[in-house]
Amino acid sequence: MSAIFFKRFLQKPFQVASIVPSSKVLISRVCRRFDFSEPRVIAEFGPGEGCHTREILRHLAPGSHMILFELDPELAEHLREQFAGDDRVEVLNADAATLPKELQARGIDHCDYVVSGIPFSILEAGKKRQLLQSIHDSLKDEPHAAFVIYQVTAELRAHSRMFPRQKSEYCLQNIPPMFVISFFKTASSVAEPAPAAA
Repeated sequence: MSAIFFKRFLQKPFQVASIVPSSKVLISRVCRRFDFSEPRVIAEFGPGEGCHTREILRHLAPGSHMILFELDPELAEHLREQFAGDDRVEVLNADAATLPKELQARGIDHCDYVVSGIPFSILEAGKKRQLLQSIHDSLKDEPHAAFVIYQVTAELRAHSRMFPRQKSEYCLQNIPPMFVISFFKTASSVAEPAPAAA
């Protein structure tokens, strides 16, 4: 277990959300939701100590851009130090709600994926729907583009009607068990991406 992750959980349990980082099985299942066949723009909300980020970067093509939104300043600084040598990564100590503004500031029209482990269940319903709409609008209008979440509950489905298609699975090999759900920008589907190499 990462010492900094455990420390920040004890200090801010509702913000960090889990007492331990994700398991290798959960990380693998989340990674399988991405098509890495070409350069991508990916936004990650609440990367914590970076366990999902590291695995995504292992498969992410050169020329890609990954923007990490981490609200906790200590974790954000830890991420900056960890990924300082990778020019594909940018770490922001910023709220997920600023995604459209941050994309615009970088001259990026839309992103391919948004991935998040932040606990949406604790957000007020209006703010939750507003954030979901913002994510939807920030995604490319292409079949592969998706909002990928890993959450303890699947309650977000009830608020995500702006996404016409979704794919869900339940990962028991994690503490706690998690739903992994992809909410797709378009109704049309594409062939499943090839599994990321181990």
